[in-house]
Amino acid sequence: MSASTGRSEREEGRTADAMRKGLGLETVEDLLRHYPRRYAERGELTDLRTLTEGEQVTVLAEVRQVTVRPMRNRRGTILEAVVTDGRDSMSLTFFNQKWREGQLRVGRRGLFAGQVSVFRGQLQLTHPEFELLPDGVDDDPLAVLAFAGALIPIYPASKAVTSWQVHKALDVVLTQLADPPDPIPDDIRTERGLLPLADAIRGVHRPTTREDVRCAVERLRFEEAFTLQVLLAQRRAEVRALPATRRVPEVSPLLEAFDARLPFTLTDGQREVAASIEQDMGNDYPMHRLLQGDVGSGKTVVALRAMLRVVDAGGQAALLAPTEVLAGQHFRSITTLLGPLAEGGRLGSDDNSTRVALLTGSQRTAQRRRELLDIVSGDAGIIVGTHALIQDNVDFHDLALVVVDEQHRFGVEQRAALSAKSRDGSRPHVLVMTATPIPRTVAMTVFGDVDVSTLSELPAGRAPIVTHVVIAREQPAHVARVWQRVREEAEAGHRVFVVCPRIGGDAADSAADDASDGVVPDDAVEPATPSAAVIPLAQSLAEGELAGLRVGILHGRLTGDEKDDAMRRFSDPAAADGIDVLVATTVIEVGVDVPQATTMVIMDADRFGISQLHQLRGRVGRGGLPGLCLLVTDAEAGSPARERLDAVASTTDGFALSALDLELRREGDVLGSSQSGRRSSLRLLEVSRHEDVIVDARAAAVGVIASDPDLTAHPVLAAAVADLVRDEQSEFLEKA
Repeated sequence: MSASTGRSEREEGRTADAMRKGLGLETVEDLLRHYPRRYAERGELTDLRTLTEGEQVTVLAEVRQVTVRPMRNRRGTILEAVVTDGRDSMSLTFFNQKWREGQLRVGRRGLFAGQVSVFRGQLQLTHPEFELLPDGVDDDPLAVLAFAGALIPIYPASKAVTSWQVHKALDVVLTQLADPPDPIPDDIRTERGLLPLADAIRGVHRPTTREDVRCAVERLRFEEAFTLQVLLAQRRAEVRALPATRRVPEVSPLLEAFDARLPFTLTDGQREVAASIEQDMGNDYPMHRLLQGDVGSGKTVVALRAMLRVVDAGGQAALLAPTEVLAGQHFRSITTLLGPLAEGGRLGSDDNSTRVALLTGSQRTAQRRRELLDIVSGDAGIIVGTHALIQDNVDFHDLALVVVDEQHRFGVEQRAALSAKSRDGSRPHVLVMTATPIPRTVAMTVFGDVDVSTLSELPAGRAPIVTHVVIAREQPAHVARVWQRVREEAEAGHRVFVVCPRIGGDAADSAADDASDGVVPDDAVEPATPSAAVIPLAQSLAEGELAGLRVGILHGRLTGDEKDDAMRRFSDPAAADGIDVLVATTVIEVGVDVPQATTMVIMDADRFGISQLHQLRGRVGRGGLPGLCLLVTDAEAGSPARERLDAVASTTDGFALSALDLELRREGDVLGSSQSGRRSSLRLLEVSRHEDVIVDARAAAVGVIASDPDLTAHPVLAAAVADLVRDEQSEFLEKA
């Protein structure tokens, strides 16, 4: 082996290692599926105005000026080359590399790669990697080194791997690429006029025209949607193959008694969803339904009616809540709605009544034993609890229905463990609820293996909520007015929430504390300045702006008893030790129902995402009184954070906000890869933009699975689906 050959192999090894570490490219398949981010056209330079600080970029630009000067404070030189797109410019800075002056001649064009920084108001790349295009390239495009053709693909790159290194690696692979087996069946591909896989791979990496790119992307995008929908269709079929007990009794005296005592009339939407649930629970395979609805749409009543029907059929229903605060809230609201119907087994109780049990991790031993006994004996028909329900020592008499509130807060294993607690191998029916409205395309991808019901109609009596953005730094008088308004509401006998991003108070104040309370700013950027914290703010308000009012706190570090006590004092208007203003973290984000709460102040609102702000706002205006939400922030006008807050203030339509949220967030965030830190399996399919592709792929997938459930006749497709299942980040699909 020659020295040059050994050197070449070592360089290839280093490049391959950098691709694994920097880009997550482990296999040839990964490399082939590493699609260009964009395409530069020969003679068309990159628009430098589109670059942002901190971005890793590859730009096509022309050298306009080169200067070399000595360093001021030490020996050596600085070479600065100014490159331009014909309108704007940026600088390339090299230290002690004067010899590059001969390469970077004025008028030369090239690809320059690095991380964008700003120095004295000027965009710059420091020690960028670059590949110069040969002189005369405009006359002979085939002379553009490896970048032959009119279109130059620009690939997602990293600090260690440039776009042209990816390009050259693909050159090697593409020259040896035989026609790969195609996961899309021929009839489906032909019917839609899609390219074969090999043509699409070559078309996306080595296009001659923009039409080549369009056709290649169209095929590859459909393939992503189709493979995913086949997997989801398979899972729907697998669920229907599981055994379950029909839970629809001929008569439902408990449910009828409950309906008779309801102080309001069910909406048409609630009745429609209830009918779908009843039909599902009448099957001999388990229901697997997602119930989504905007804040205050009445999901809990629908779920409770399903639980009562199960109790009438002789089974038990368990409601799984993500926090003790929410579990306690559900327990109180259910027992209140049921009234004497929740007194089962007690002297003088209604003949049709049942018992409601509450099981949480912080309960005292004696109380926990009583609840466990009621559960295993079957005396408790409805069981409300947190993760404590999943523990091995919790046995049910006959678990027939599992209701999961805010399902996204539970892991795969947690939900599966509760579903496995049924008897005789029969699976319980499952109803999962979310108060975060889900756009249709997300429902068909992330939740494509479940039936989806939507409550879009708000019950009568829900008061309007007005939302205002308060700019603290620019409008100090408005901040003073915020606390004045809080005092007015409290003195009128109403309740007020004040929400903070952090707990604060001692050295334990950390990101972990915030995470324990659910502060996950899904589309927010954490500023460098400290944010408001519950403990110091509550003390400051009690001693200052809100002196004389009863100010309480609620956060994740309190014990279960302390949380329950705070919620009791805040929600009970007759409590002698009541709380007028509750300063809390997002532990109160979902499910908390305090009819007297009319006002919410969210401090450092820019720290939260759109969906979270909407959920928080939904805690007020629930008792017939008008609601007010004040978003306090220092976010500058025109910033992404300010745009989010203005959007929340402009509408209370959760579905409109969820669509906007989807547009603003990265696709991986929606599908779960941001939590796992891994690459999304969807590279070209964007659920916010490609609804037509998803609908078409779903129809095709349903047809394939209907005729070939195990994909025996489609081995290549079966292998592609298996790859998707093996993908470590595909946990977002596992909801059973």
